[in-house]
Amino acid sequence: MNSKIILAADSTATVASVALRRGGETLGEYFVNAGSTHSVTLLPMIEHLLKSCGITADDVDIFAVSQGPGSFTGVRIGAAVIKGLAFKDEKPCVGVSTLEALAYNLSGLEGIICPCMNARRGQVYTAVFRGDGKGVERLTEDMAFSIDELSQTLSDYSEKIYFCGDGYPLVEKLTGTVTPENLRRQNAASVAAVAEKIYNRSEDKTFHPDALVPTYLRRPQAERERLERLKAENND
Repeated sequence: MNSKIILAADSTATVASVALRRGGETLGEYFVNAGSTHSVTLLPMIEHLLKSCGITADDVDIFAVSQGPGSFTGVRIGAAVIKGLAFKDEKPCVGVSTLEALAYNLSGLEGIICPCMNARRGQVYTAVFRGDGKGVERLTEDMAFSIDELSQTLSDYSEKIYFCGDGYPLVEKLTGTVTPENLRRQNAASVAAVAEKIYNRSEDKTFHPDALVPTYLRRPQAERERLERLKAENND
């Protein structure tokens, strides 16, 4: 059995979550859903978890993080913290799609799994997966959709549809299937499990921290507003 220790973090939304995994099992996890500032809380959470499990950062074999999509600030903070920890000894650093990790929360269910994150401006970050009760299969790439576009996409599926993610309140009325509340939030234990699969199936085991980059799916709001101003000025 693979006995590598994986430290994972997710700060892509309001929830901050960290977890330790070894030998296919979660050793411990710690999450805060109090609207705290991730730049202040994430590293102390990691330190507390490591101490509680009797593990040091030097013992960690693989570092993993949700690399997006999600809150631009949250994605950057999570990636910076995990890359910083991995850089010391150039340990493998695995980036995981936030949406795929969310889908993994529901891997024990059968049907269509549709993680949704609030992307603001009437959109959600989303992707479509199929669960068979044992795992999940990706059916689409990660994308930014309006609610109407998502509804149209999901109309192609006849199975039960389960939503999760912080965009749940925006889309729950699209289906009568209720997802248990504890499975909706970001969960670093799922990030660690997905990262373990990515690492094990890759021929290149280096995963250098430099190679990990955030995934945003669209430009940050400040840049969008700048481009809109430029467009308006050019039209004058």
